[in-house]
Amino acid sequence: MSRDETSLPALTNSLPKGLGAQAELPGDVGDMTVRWQAQGIIDELLADSDPESQWTRVQLRELVEAHPDSPEQALLEHLTATTAVTNAQDDGTQGNQAEQPVEAPAPVPFTRRSRNRIEAVLGDKMLMTAFQPVRQLPAGHVIGVEALTRFVSDDGASADHWFTEAQSVGLGADLEIAALHRALTAAQAVPEHLFIALNLTPATCMDPRIQGLLEHSQLAVDRIVIELNGHVPANQYASLTASLAPLRGRGLRIAVDGAGAGFTSMDQVLELHPDIIKLGRPFIDGIESSEWQRLRAAAMVELARHIGADLAAQGVETQAELAAATELGMVAAQGYLLGRPSVHPLDWNAWKRSESEAAPSGS
Repeated sequence: MSRDETSLPALTNSLPKGLGAQAELPGDVGDMTVRWQAQGIIDELLADSDPESQWTRVQLRELVEAHPDSPEQALLEHLTATTAVTNAQDDGTQGNQAEQPVEAPAPVPFTRRSRNRIEAVLGDKMLMTAFQPVRQLPAGHVIGVEALTRFVSDDGASADHWFTEAQSVGLGADLEIAALHRALTAAQAVPEHLFIALNLTPATCMDPRIQGLLEHSQLAVDRIVIELNGHVPANQYASLTASLAPLRGRGLRIAVDGAGAGFTSMDQVLELHPDIIKLGRPFIDGIESSEWQRLRAAAMVELARHIGADLAAQGVETQAELAAATELGMVAAQGYLLGRPSVHPLDWNAWKRSESEAAPSGS
């Protein structure tokens, strides 16, 4: 249920080689994939006509001219400069920023510099979306994708770190909604027969902005799956259910994590009646050889059947794990073995429903 832990600079080196069923593209794939969305962000920023952002557009144009073949580098420098200017203003410093470099903030504890960093990302929309395919079992057809957030970051911080930092300075919901907006826009390029899974915390699901954003997106509501990212407090079950009821009535589906501690996940499943239960690495790791893991997974299979939910495996990395998940009755799976996250629409468009793309069933 992760938002994904990869930031932009590490994008090309973060995925294990030789596991994915997805074919490699020729050339420098990492540069090409990042460059496509980076250029889209730049075009969006430069098209803004707000007089208050005129200075920002001038500075960004200069960086684009300085890096004509590297829009991602222009974005990184723009983010760094924007944050540095705001930090310097807060510190009361004056003068040329090039002559007075600003010290990078420590990740913990979160400070005013952290808020400046998050506000810079929100203001300039410096995040992008990768999609990872979800495959049907046992056939292997791609039936949907999960949206994973990538950040234009010069410090290599993970996506989870960015969201945690935003939450700590009171901007958690704003950053989630910005990431949701970017994902909904990118999803317009995903083949229409695929569902789109979007990660949101329970608290953000209850934000009044969410319903309007989903209703007015270009995606049909019945193609959307909301993956609840994190535990739902028992006293919020009723509020969360009520907030999502109008959209669920129009076909929106809910997915929850079945790997919670103790009986937390079971209570959450029984209270929320999700459409999908996802079992991540704590369930899948060693499932082919551990009797305890298989017993736990089998119990979740029965629970899913009892409430009429689909059970999906997440983080599948080996053929043995895939075979065990299929044998136990899980109906969908994702992981590096079955397809790597990609920010490029050429990859998304390749996830067609056809026998020829079916992943190995592990039999």
